[in-house]
This record gives sequence, C-alpha cells and structure tokens, in this order.
Amino acid sequence: MGIDPGTNYMGYGVLEVEGRTVRSVVLGDIDLHRLSDPYEKLRTIFERVGALIDEYGPREAALESPFFGENVQSMLKLGRAQGVAMAAALSRGMQVFEYAPSRIKQSITGSGAAPKEQVAAVIGRMLRIDRPPRRLDATDGMAVAMCHYFMSSSPLNAALGSERKKGLGGGRKAASKEGSSSWERFLHDHPDRLIER
Repeated sequence: MGIDPGTNYMGYGVLEVEGRTVRSVVLGDIDLHRLSDPYEKLRTIFERVGALIDEYGPREAALESPFFGENVQSMLKLGRAQGVAMAAALSRGMQVFEYAPSRIKQSITGSGAAPKEQVAAVIGRMLRIDRPPRRLDATDGMAVAMCHYFMSSSPLNAALGSERKKGLGGGRKAASKEGSSSWERFLHDHPDRLIER
C-alpha cells in the first residue's frame, strides 16, 4: 500500500504482486478538506487508513516522507498526517517504509523533479489504468506503492535490508530487529564490494 500524506487530500494505492506481475487493486484519496478541526482530520486519517488496510489486506505500507519547506506550520501538519497514517499501519502489524518525494518521482519517471501530471501519466500506462482518478493525490499514492515495489525488488536494496536510509531514498522503519548487522552481513557476503583506502 502506498500513501501520499496530506491534510486536504490523502492519496492511496494498493498493488497486488504475483511474481513479476503487478496490478492495481484500488487507488483513490481521502477527502479531508471540508474538516476544519485539525484533530478531526487526524482521527479521520487513522480510521480511513485502518479501514482500507482491513478491506484490502496489504502486508506493507510505504509513505512519502515529508519534504523540507519554508513553511514550518505546513511541515508540522503534514508530519502529523503522515505519523497518524503510519500509526494506523503499525497498529495492524504492517511493516512501514518511507521514501523521499524525489526518489518516488525518479523511480517512476526517471526524474526527481517530474511534475505530478507526468507521474500520473506514467502510472496510468504502467498499470493500465483506463479511467484516471479525479485528483492527482490518488496517482501520487499509487506512485509511492510502485516506488516501494521497485525498491524492494531491487537486489541491492534487498541485500542492504534495514540499512536503507529512512526517508532518504526509501528505508524500512527505524526500529529494526537486525540493526547494523545486515550491513556487516552484506560486506561479509560480498567482500569484492569493499574498497581498501
């Protein structure tokens, strides 16, 4: 499941993966713009994300990490929305991953600065989505899911495991049972990758 956090619209997409076949199960957005109480928005995010997880049963959740902008209040609101969506997934025992906005765009279009419209067009072609959603937040959510699929199916990322950087190109949630041992294991298993200085 991919989630594009937002305080007005929160985009989401669920993928089904069988071997190398990937298909779109559902994509859409959670409409929050009519809610004026910020705490009501957070409650709605938690309930709706939880309901989507209960209905479609994804095993993993990937979220776009907040980007750093000049408006601190906007960043705080976005971070809260992301945290509540993350908590909904964690409360159901899901693994949670984060990806930077530029990494998501790059994995879909090849450019980390691609506009939302380009991301939506590529997602539509990749997943053969005949009727595009009303808002680009939905395709942004599906783009997060596709980015996670690409990152988790990459041999290098699989080898690095939990050592992938959180929020800087996609990583597993910070709390890892393996800790730094996965990096040590990777170097042990691939001594040819170590460069002596």
